[in-house]
Amino acid sequence: MSASGTWQREWARLRASPFDLALLSWLPLLMGLLLVWTFAAGLPTRLPLGVLDADHSGLSRQLLRMLDAAPGLRVTAQYSDEAEMQRDLRAGHVYAALVIPAGMAANIKRGHPAHPAQLALLHNAQFATHSGLLQKDVRTVVGTLSVGIEIASREKRGQSPQAAKAGFEPMRASMQAVYNPSLNYQQFLAAVLLPALLHMLAMVGGAWSAGTELRGATVPAWLASSAGRPLPALLIKLAPAWLLLNAVNVLLWLLMQQLGLVHGHSLPVLLGLHGLLLAVYLALGAFAALAASSLRMALSAAGFITAPAFAYSGLAFPLMAMPPGARMWAESLPLTWVLEAQVGLLQQGRAAAELLPLTGWLSLASAGLILASCALLKRAAVTPACWGKR
Repeated sequence: MSASGTWQREWARLRASPFDLALLSWLPLLMGLLLVWTFAAGLPTRLPLGVLDADHSGLSRQLLRMLDAAPGLRVTAQYSDEAEMQRDLRAGHVYAALVIPAGMAANIKRGHPAHPAQLALLHNAQFATHSGLLQKDVRTVVGTLSVGIEIASREKRGQSPQAAKAGFEPMRASMQAVYNPSLNYQQFLAAVLLPALLHMLAMVGGAWSAGTELRGATVPAWLASSAGRPLPALLIKLAPAWLLLNAVNVLLWLLMQQLGLVHGHSLPVLLGLHGLLLAVYLALGAFAALAASSLRMALSAAGFITAPAFAYSGLAFPLMAMPPGARMWAESLPLTWVLEAQVGLLQQGRAAAELLPLTGWLSLASAGLILASCALLKRAAVTPACWGKR
């Protein structure tokens, strides 16, 4: 048979198995749309905050009004005792609680610089994003109110408003976000989770495609469909999965472009990079199945390699802070480098030419895995002991 026989045979297999076809088509598309929708808000706002006001002064009420007016905060509960506040924190009804001590306003009026008023923010650090945003907004509100109090105090002592401001803040740091200045989580998280999702499905798809031939003892027929030539047999076997996953990826990124989250000039480069990533992981999945002579072992390897890959990419936990062994594992994963290149391309203004070395390495890795899989395919076709294994 010619190479077209492998093509027809693979498409016939996919049409005969709705599950296999769904795994490579509408299911990843649905999951990708869910990711984009999940982060549609862009930036979390109006996060619930509780307040335990033991001072009950005009100043504490002013602080409450300023906290509730902050765009990232919403004062949803005011407590009369600490036990009630702790219950709400444990239950997750509020993400943080601010404790205003008794006598705060009186101490400020007396002016004790050695004993400033201490506000306590109790926050649930298990929710890292929520906690960080709440801390930032509460610190901003408290700092603004504190500055206003100090400037008003200096003006009462006879300083001009300009001199009071300059004397209170003789040195100022201007903080400017160079990358992701809008803190748009849809632009940042959804964009990096899409390739992380698809690379998992690519390795599973590659392992399943080759592994089902082993399980069904049809490896000789698979090789014979391409006139006994392992290279076209393997390439054409994986081609439908690569085309389907790439089509899903293109549709999702066109949607991202319509939402204004990616510029059109960087889209072709990004899609090419993702196409190489999918090719590497499809080839890796097929290699795992043929090397282990077991579909079950190949799927286990796919889960072990791809499921935690995003956590090791350096976006969830800093790569430089990892122990040497964890960092070595992270840097051996193609996803780590592809996500770093994607962030550089979309948010740091990196030129497409800077990605050429990475595309070369991905192409080389894909070719190496394909050639190694071809040798394993020839062995499996003449080794009945490899057939029929789960």
